[in-house]
Amino acid sequence: MQDDFPPLPPSPPPSPALRVVETAFLASTAALIWILSYTPLAPFMRLFFPIPVALAVMRWDPRTGAMALAVSALLLTVLMGPTRSILYVIPYGLLGYWCARLWRRRLSWYVSVTSGAALSAFGLVFQLLLSSLLVGENLWTYVTIQLTGLTNWLLDVFLARLGVYWVAEPWMVQVVVVGFIAFNSLVYVFTVHLVAALVMEHFRCPLPPPPKWVQFLLD
Repeated sequence: MQDDFPPLPPSPPPSPALRVVETAFLASTAALIWILSYTPLAPFMRLFFPIPVALAVMRWDPRTGAMALAVSALLLTVLMGPTRSILYVIPYGLLGYWCARLWRRRLSWYVSVTSGAALSAFGLVFQLLLSSLLVGENLWTYVTIQLTGLTNWLLDVFLARLGVYWVAEPWMVQVVVVGFIAFNSLVYVFTVHLVAALVMEHFRCPLPPPPKWVQFLLD
């Protein structure tokens, strides 16, 4: 399946000056997009978090993408502090870098979307653990308790009229939350692929051809 995909077009001439300028520009763009995520534009900006780093990898090579990721992390550390810088790097910066490497190898969308979703889900768990460390409380337990209480209240409201009494256990709520995180990550990474497909086309470094059932979304 991999051999059926057309190869990437030639990369730009290996000009050190152009490489440095583009790396700096893409790193600053990544930092700006992350800053704008703290405005009402957040839902829209979130789709572009991984794009600058991915573009650096696609335009040049993985080393340039790693440089763009490192520089954007340094910029965010200076502008917003190390905590918010880490929250960008994991998972969004790493997601852009990882997916772009798969795109350069011309692997199918099924590979990049599923592995990217796993990385995104790991990033959400990491953010929860980091937040728990910063506030000094186990937020996973706190969220589970609160959701269990809300779920049981809703069950009492809607099922009591039918004469049915059922109590949700905390582990049931945790399973649902984990499933929601996995589904949310899958949808997010797939949407990022759609955005990246449109953006990369303008820079003459297209993604591997999407599945046929996705093609109509891009036409």
